[in-house]
Amino acid sequence: MKSKDLLRKGLLAISLTAYLIALVLIFYFIPKSLARADLELIIKNAIVYVKQGQVNYGLPVRLRMPSIDTDAIVEHLGITPDGIMDTPKNIDNVAWFNLGPRPGEIGSAVIAGHYGWKNGKASIFINLYKLKKGDKLYVEDDKGVAISFIVRETRKYDQKADASGVFSSSDGRSRLNLITCEGDWDKVSKSYPERLVVFTEKE
Repeated sequence: MKSKDLLRKGLLAISLTAYLIALVLIFYFIPKSLARADLELIIKNAIVYVKQGQVNYGLPVRLRMPSIDTDAIVEHLGITPDGIMDTPKNIDNVAWFNLGPRPGEIGSAVIAGHYGWKNGKASIFINLYKLKKGDKLYVEDDKGVAISFIVRETRKYDQKADASGVFSSSDGRSRLNLITCEGDWDKVSKSYPERLVVFTEKE
């Protein structure tokens, strides 16, 4: 029995260490326009995350949003060599930020998707702004489990605004935040001026 307890404590310590390393990478490498988080808050979230045994959820493979007729494959991405949050390789797909929690786990999981048009085809999150408070969306994991989330709020951020709340939370709840671009395409900077974030909570 003692050996089992020691093994359990050892695995818990390893999990906490690995998660802290991932979160510190988020803190240092994600551009400040997307995440300007407090390191103390990050550490507190990591401790809560591991203590509550967040190891039972699978990897996200599909995102469904029936109210806006959206069904997308979920890619798994982190940060680019330039130190910015990576984006989906395909405009039909979305991307889960794999340095954060999995959808369903305690904390703020983040999924990003493209906005606008490319070669006459609409990107997957072009209608994300149509989601309303109370709408439901579903993330299916690689275990075949569908996790239900409810839209709580939608916010717009300037491209250079502090959006730390997108990547972290301290209330012990399971959240999923969806990110895309917003506004008119700027040909000079080759980007959109705003970011649209839909905040959801596990049902």
